[in-house]
Amino acid sequence: MRVAVTGTPGTGKTTVTERLRTDLEVIHLNDLVREDPETLSTREDPDRGSLVVDLEAVADRLAGRDDILVESHLAHHLDVDRVIVLRCHPDSLRERLRERGADEPKVDENAEAEALDVILSEAVASHGLERVYEIDTTDRHPDDVAADVEAALNDDRAPSAGEVDFTDVL
Repeated sequence: MRVAVTGTPGTGKTTVTERLRTDLEVIHLNDLVREDPETLSTREDPDRGSLVVDLEAVADRLAGRDDILVESHLAHHLDVDRVIVLRCHPDSLRERLRERGADEPKVDENAEAEALDVILSEAVASHGLERVYEIDTTDRHPDDVAADVEAALNDDRAPSAGEVDFTDVL
């Protein structure tokens, strides 16, 4: 099985995937790209202070590998069997990103993307409703969210998308 755990930055992807009890190999895409930036990125984005990921190169690197779980806000762009989208209320997301030291334009951009369901919409468009699992992380302990992710991995939870609505923030 190939799984993507994705979501807007700050929704809890890294924290949750580090707590999972699974036989899948967990791949943190940011770490993978930082280990081989010459091959897996196209350039550095000076405005964002980050590498621009070459998704084709990443897909090539992961080709033929099964039983993996890829964690990243870009993971839903990969060829996977199911996508788990972590969500967080934009107000809580703002607090999380500020605690990390993100600058206000980045905080605003990510909160707006979360309110607009950007990543969820992309995941559904690429993988279909039947392969997307949406999980709200707002005000929840990471262990509880990890349990929900494990339920999705073990087929103990039905696919879901569109159940979380933050458009009231707009």
